[in-house]
Amino acid sequence: MVVLAASITSKSGKALVSRQFVEMSRIRIEGLLAAFPKLIGSGKQHTYVETENVRYVYQPMEGVYLLLVTNKQSNILEDLDTLRLLSKVVPEYSASLDEEGICKNAFELIFAFDEVISLGHKENVTVAQVRQYCEMESHEERLHKLVLQSKINETKDVMKRKANEIDKSKIERGKLEKGGYSALQSMSSMGSIGRMDSAFSNDMGISSGNTFGSGSGFGITSEVDSFSTKSKGRPSAAVTAPTKGMGMKLGKSQRANQFLESLKAEGEVIVEDVRPSKAAAAPPPTDPVTLTVEEKLNVALKRDGGLTNFDVQGTLSLQILNQDDGFIQVQIESAGNPEIKFKTHPNINKELFSSENILGSKDPNRPFPAGQSGDVLGLLKWRMQSKDESAVPLTFNCWPSVSGNETYVSIEYEASSMFDLQNVVISVPLPALREAPNVRQIDGERRFDSRNSILEWSILLIDNSNRSGSMEFVVPPVDTSVFFPISVRFSATSTFSDMKVASIAPLKGGAPPKFSQRTQLVTESYQVI
Repeated sequence: MVVLAASITSKSGKALVSRQFVEMSRIRIEGLLAAFPKLIGSGKQHTYVETENVRYVYQPMEGVYLLLVTNKQSNILEDLDTLRLLSKVVPEYSASLDEEGICKNAFELIFAFDEVISLGHKENVTVAQVRQYCEMESHEERLHKLVLQSKINETKDVMKRKANEIDKSKIERGKLEKGGYSALQSMSSMGSIGRMDSAFSNDMGISSGNTFGSGSGFGITSEVDSFSTKSKGRPSAAVTAPTKGMGMKLGKSQRANQFLESLKAEGEVIVEDVRPSKAAAAPPPTDPVTLTVEEKLNVALKRDGGLTNFDVQGTLSLQILNQDDGFIQVQIESAGNPEIKFKTHPNINKELFSSENILGSKDPNRPFPAGQSGDVLGLLKWRMQSKDESAVPLTFNCWPSVSGNETYVSIEYEASSMFDLQNVVISVPLPALREAPNVRQIDGERRFDSRNSILEWSILLIDNSNRSGSMEFVVPPVDTSVFFPISVRFSATSTFSDMKVASIAPLKGGAPPKFSQRTQLVTESYQVI
């Protein structure tokens, strides 16, 4: 069965959406689709029509036709099964089955067609699986959007607070000018210096430490001007510049407050204008202190059983956003495996680590460096090597066998209970094939990479529910060594060292900074040779 194209056309033969699965020029597919309505007679109940070269398998759907263009040697029963599945998928992405609705959702329909048909062959999927594969929600993307929204909300709060402070500053400044003027009037009418001090104290809410002597009005005015200028230097967040500069800053803040809602979606612009939130513009991690435990796994397994290489290399790295949080010590815990050899950074106090498992600087007055560009500081490294096959988290049993004009390949995996493995991809090399291999049985999903001639076996999660699984496929007769080496990649949230950060202790007193911990095990090279 080879599907040449899956298309949706109007009743007049206008191509609305068409996805080709073989090399085909645009002129040819447009010609085939334009000829289709002429081949359909009125009143016929057939679901297919043939020409000298191709076969059209179609189904009318309200104002459009859903059709498959196949070669004449294809299995029409399988074509009809594919057509039925597509007829269920199309309404999922286009509520209105007319020309406007189909064109509006053209890209979504093409992506859905690709999930149903691969290289001209129908995939074993359901409508729910097609929708799930097309959506492919990303946890990282969702986390990034949440962090971005939190930055926007934080910036909005800071802008509102700044605007309120500026409004209060304007009111206080008005009171200051009004109070000075009334005090001068009272001074000139009554001639009492004490009254003027009282007026200033009442109007501005401050006490004057200056003692005015009797003098002319000129001298009093100079003292008042001097007092007004000095009052702006008092520790108030609202008044921080001379009158001219204050006016300019006030106007800018008013404009920022006026357009705050319109700038809500432009977080970077807002953060750039507000200095307190400048650090928040950095990408995740967002916690003041972030510690990352990462182990890289290098394994080489023999195809007939046994272990050639097993090597684990781990690192504990530190990232600090603010320099003030650099005066810390890190208390760690590990499984205490004697096969694991640790090595600390040259600036780490080795005696303190050996005796108490505490990572701290040799010089207590020298903080850990801070940075917001994504650079991290490696505090600790370790390595583990073993010849024990029981330490391997994932083992394989591959049995290729030639029978007649076919080669049967059975692969079975066994996962250790030490780890729950995520995003497992097993890549099996194949001989050069024109078509995808015939997969008889599989626990998981598969994808055929025709360019590199590799069959990828994917399992999203291996836990206690599926510690073992198998796959069987058939290819033409070949030498069995062509299926090796088998490459594997996966990740896990647990490590061999079971390294954990127990706590963080500040060196200069106060509360310890908030920290987050990330732990992952990844494969650097994992092969069955």
